[in-house]
This record gives sequence, C-alpha cells and structure tokens, in this order.
Amino acid sequence: MSRLRRPNGIELDFEDSGDGPAVFLTHGYSATGEMWRPQRTSLDDRYRIVTWDMRGHGRSTSPDDPSLYSHALCVGDMAAILDDLEIERAVIGGLSLGGFLSLDFYRQHPERVTALVICDTGPGYKSPEARAQWNQSAQRRASDFEERGLAALTRSREVQEAASRHRSAQGLAHAARGMLAQFDDAVILSLPAIAVPSLVVVGDRDQPFLAPSTYMVAKIPGARLAMIPDAGHASNLDQPEIFNAHLGGFLDQVTGSPRAAG
Repeated sequence: MSRLRRPNGIELDFEDSGDGPAVFLTHGYSATGEMWRPQRTSLDDRYRIVTWDMRGHGRSTSPDDPSLYSHALCVGDMAAILDDLEIERAVIGGLSLGGFLSLDFYRQHPERVTALVICDTGPGYKSPEARAQWNQSAQRRASDFEERGLAALTRSREVQEAASRHRSAQGLAHAARGMLAQFDDAVILSLPAIAVPSLVVVGDRDQPFLAPSTYMVAKIPGARLAMIPDAGHASNLDQPEIFNAHLGGFLDQVTGSPRAAG
C-alpha cells in the first residue's frame, strides 16, 4: 500500500499493481478499495490496477472538518493520485458513489479518461425534490454513524469487505453529508457529452439501480450495458467471474493493448 499527502494534512491510502494500461477504480460509500480485490487478482497480469480509500474511509485520513468532504475534493484526490503515479490517462471506473465520482471526474478532466466503467451507479437527479429525498437518506445514514459508531455499517457485501479497515465512524458521517449527498444536476446533464467508450454494469437484483443504469446507457453515446445475473449491488463481488469477463473484454477492446490482444 502507498500513501499520498494532500492539503490539510489528509493522507490517502492507495494500491498500485500490475503492468499495462492503467485502470483506476473507486469504491462505493462506506466501502474501501479492498472491494476490488477480485478484479485486481484477475486483471493485473495485463493491466495496471489502481485502487484507493476515499477520504473518510478505510485507512485514509478522516478529517474533523466537515467542509473537507465534497465531490470536488474527491475528484481532486483522484487526479492527485494519478499525478503521483505519473499516469496521464486511464480507464476510470467505480461502483455506486465511486461510479458517480468517475462520471464527475470525466466531466472535469475528459482529457485524462480513456474509457469509463460505471457499476451499480446512478448519475444523480435533475429534480430538486428527488435530490432532497436522496439527501434525507444520506442524512439518516450520517446520524446513524454518529449514534451507533461503526456498528452502523450495513450488511451489504462491499461494505463488509471493508469493515475491519474503517477507523472513523465520524469520517463516514461527514462523507455521507458531503460526498454521498447530491447538490446539483451537473453530472446527469453531462451524460450526452461523454465521448469515450463506456461500460455500464449492474446486478440484475440491484433493483434501485436498474432504471438508472438503462437511463445512462440511453444518454451516453455508444454506451453498452452489462447485466450481471444473480447479483446485487456489489455485482463485482457477487459474481466476480462473470463481472471480470465483461470488464476484461471491454478493457481489451478499448485499450488496444498488444498484451491484451495477445
């Protein structure tokens, strides 16, 4: 594992392994980069896989100041890790909140994105009313962490993979209010402007994200949909072999890597 120091004393924990075209993967809310272990094991013989723990999560710093949690700061963290590794362009992907941040990263840094992989994710909301409803749920999750500590971690598979790595329930509460919450419609409105190959992945049992996934495929030019059978929100963990076959095939195609083609 490696660490990168960011402003305000924040240190980000990340892992970099493998050789080949770079693939940068971001975890979901209250998970950690550990959730991508099956993909690293499957793909780092021909791809350079970079995963990380978002601020407030896992082994990365959980600042006390709630203003240090935001979409913009997370996108800045992603760019800073790529800079530290001297990676100019990468396939950018993530699951749930990580997928949303990947879309936001493309919106802000399209020149650094070779392709997008968006897993079990929604693109945010156009409607202020829908955002308000989502944010009420985020506020409840924050309050639950403040009241119950790390016992408030859900039983979802990607979260349980990370349970032993989290150090701060307050950091997760701040992250819910500043990063899980939605503040505008910039990301969802940006979908038609995406001009790189895009793979949208969703588990067929991940009911809340089925409609958002089909919506993104309809809005992102040329996007393709991979439906993972008998999988829930953590489709990469529920069915890793099927997920990896879809992901590996997509990467082989979009990177044009001689090693991948061979």
